[in-house]
Amino acid sequence: MLYREYGKTGKKVSLLGFGGMRFTNVDDHDECVRMMVAAAEGGVNYFDTAPGYFETRSEITFGKGFAELRRRQLPYYCATKTFAETEDAIRKEIEAQLKRMDIQAVDFYHIWCVTSLDNWQKRKKSGILETFRKLKDEGLIRHICVSSHLIRDEIKELLLEGVFEGVLFGYSAYNFKTRQAAFDAIREKKLGAVVMNPLGGGVIPSHPERFDFLKRESDEDTVAAALRFLWDHKEISVTLVGFDTVQHIRQALAAFEGYKPRTEAELEALKKSVHASLEGICTGCAYCDNCPQGVPIPKFMDAYNQKILSAPDRKDPIGDRLKWHWGLERSAAGKCTACGQCEKACTQHINIIKRLKEIAG
Repeated sequence: MLYREYGKTGKKVSLLGFGGMRFTNVDDHDECVRMMVAAAEGGVNYFDTAPGYFETRSEITFGKGFAELRRRQLPYYCATKTFAETEDAIRKEIEAQLKRMDIQAVDFYHIWCVTSLDNWQKRKKSGILETFRKLKDEGLIRHICVSSHLIRDEIKELLLEGVFEGVLFGYSAYNFKTRQAAFDAIREKKLGAVVMNPLGGGVIPSHPERFDFLKRESDEDTVAAALRFLWDHKEISVTLVGFDTVQHIRQALAAFEGYKPRTEAELEALKKSVHASLEGICTGCAYCDNCPQGVPIPKFMDAYNQKILSAPDRKDPIGDRLKWHWGLERSAAGKCTACGQCEKACTQHINIIKRLKEIAG
């Protein structure tokens, strides 16, 4: 296992983290605890969950797991989140979370899912930062963090506020361009950086042929190649993988064997080579993000990626992505007037207008 500094906190966290939202059976505590123990024995010390995962049952399961890790004297850090905004609501939530997880304090507590700067301003006005500071002073949380799906300069603006010690955001081999600006702020503010969906929510291992460009050796495992691509980013503290079996944990741990980081020059060259491999997939350059009607085109194109890359039997990959990742409705795509400005700007020559019409229905 490799460990990195989590920003300026003085804590060293495992480069591979355990995400608690993909348990096959979250109520099978024995099996879930075995998974957490297997990860910890492999060196994982960063465990992330949220009250919305399995309707708080993930946190309950984590509580069982943390008790076993303590019994075995295996070190761990706990990360969780809150949607609540007011002091009363936040206090009620964290008291319940501490009880569910049987811990005295949350190591990394996140303001959860900031989807727009307007949303952030609204939450700030509700006093959320003052409440988080109080909770830290009282020892109920140890570090103030944020979880965000913002892209480009918006996420940079959020992180430059100077109030956070760490950030959780989506980043993978097919959408990295949308979050490049985040690393500017991470470096400037010396933030801890945890990336979620490092395997694209499962789409990368499901389409290994599209991601051959990540491999340094022809026989390299796709999952290992995708994780190593992220580990090559020195700013990333943790890559957070949602595990559903012990086998998947061991597969991810095996990626450390023989891992040799790319140089910065090699990493940049790789990023420039992705267009041919991801033909038809929006890579998030966001040159189209200047719609006269205010349609957030990059977000809709990201959601359309889910249709292309998800398993055929998945019911509504576009709608799920829009709702849970971006906080958008399909109907917002209907504002498109087919002016063509976005398609002229698209470096990948994607038929954006057609996709927007399909999304809107």
